[in-house]
Amino acid sequence: MDLERPIAPDPYSLLPTVPSFALHSTDVTSGEQMDEKHAGGNVSPQLSWDGFPEGTKSFLVNCFDPDAPTPAGFWHWAVVDVPVGVTSLEQGATAPQGATVLRNDMGTQDFTGAAPPPGDREHRYVFAVHALDVESLGLPEGATPTVAAFTSLGHVLARATLSPVYSR
Repeated sequence: MDLERPIAPDPYSLLPTVPSFALHSTDVTSGEQMDEKHAGGNVSPQLSWDGFPEGTKSFLVNCFDPDAPTPAGFWHWAVVDVPVGVTSLEQGATAPQGATVLRNDMGTQDFTGAAPPPGDREHRYVFAVHALDVESLGLPEGATPTVAAFTSLGHVLARATLSPVYSR
């Protein structure tokens, strides 16, 4: 099968512009190949952030693949209502107390690792931390990462991203 298609834009370039802050990882680096444990191993990378704006009341942390050969990309991970006192997630993290992991596009409530189709080009995995002006997004049971992204839109004070890549 021929998977040739245009390169999708950075997903956050299509949204209203917000200030940025710093997102760090001891496991992944923007533009560099992720380790296999963050692919087939389904282990989320370590993430930490700082420099977010005063007035931040919670965070939304997610991972999106804009290069998936679908009309809507692919959500690998979404953690909502992360308390403002939590500024890092360890490798393989589950939801911190008070936060919720939403079902990803595989239908599981965890991190689904990188898995581009065999023979496809390199995919970008955009890890994002969104600083929000609310303590909770108040999402309904069963909400998806897309619903979280839509609901958070008017509450994002700033955003930090890190975009490692993966190919087979």
